[in-house]
Amino acid sequence: MKISTNQATMIGCISPIFWGLSVSLVRTLSETLGVGKGLAINYLIALVFVFLLFGIPNLKAMPLKYYICGLGCAIGTSMTFAFSLGLAKDGTQTMEVGMINYLWPTLTILFAVLFNGQKAKWWVGIGMLLAIYGIFVVLSGNLLIDFKAMWSHIKSNPISYFLALWAAIFWAAYSNFTRAWAKGQNPTTLIFALDTIFFNAIWLLDLAPSYPWNTKGVLFAVGSALIMGSAYGMWTFGVQKGRIEIMSIMSYFTPVLSCIFASLLIGAKLTHEFWVGVSIVVLGSFICWAATREKTRSSN
Repeated sequence: MKISTNQATMIGCISPIFWGLSVSLVRTLSETLGVGKGLAINYLIALVFVFLLFGIPNLKAMPLKYYICGLGCAIGTSMTFAFSLGLAKDGTQTMEVGMINYLWPTLTILFAVLFNGQKAKWWVGIGMLLAIYGIFVVLSGNLLIDFKAMWSHIKSNPISYFLALWAAIFWAAYSNFTRAWAKGQNPTTLIFALDTIFFNAIWLLDLAPSYPWNTKGVLFAVGSALIMGSAYGMWTFGVQKGRIEIMSIMSYFTPVLSCIFASLLIGAKLTHEFWVGVSIVVLGSFICWAATREKTRSSN
């Protein structure tokens, strides 16, 4: 069955809903089984799932530069994202770190405009700046942006915040490399295989804290494997065959879902200012959408 551009876009837009759970799931795995052990089991199960769902891509069809840059960025995303959350001190800091990672939709559009030929009106920059401003509000806890307070947050755990920023950069780059160089192949199975190898190595070499087996950890590992595997595959399919600018805008709603899930699953205490910052990020998404919607027309 032929999938139209609009249908591919809709499939890709499901991913942000699943990603809304990812921060809480990774944090829970880190607390119950450990970063290495928890994600080793998570990716092993997810690998089987995505293999049955997507199979193995045509490895010869993808150029060497995609293996180096595209897959390199995908692995970089997995590592930096997992450890940024695993190193967070509590549920609230987990969400602050998670919000830095949610700069990736803004960066995806920025990279698409700069390097992938995406057309947009000049005021797409206003939407991007609003999204960044929203992140600053979250970190500073003040609408006027208290840089001293924001810096204090960052200094309390700089590695975690730094890794979260790189996770955002890596994923935005991966999305655009995949669009430009993947030749229509879906590399999800290959990426999950590499992630499985890396996280199992971390676990077996005892490079990160590991905790005894427990029912909660195993259940979360299975559930997160199915959710993350589906999200990864659908996003990759969407960026290849759908409209990346619409998918990126829709992904701005991920922080809202992530905050809701975090409040329920990891006990994150989110202030009024935090929610205002999240709302500003979403507002930026609408401005970006308005700046791109008339410039790219679907052929379906």
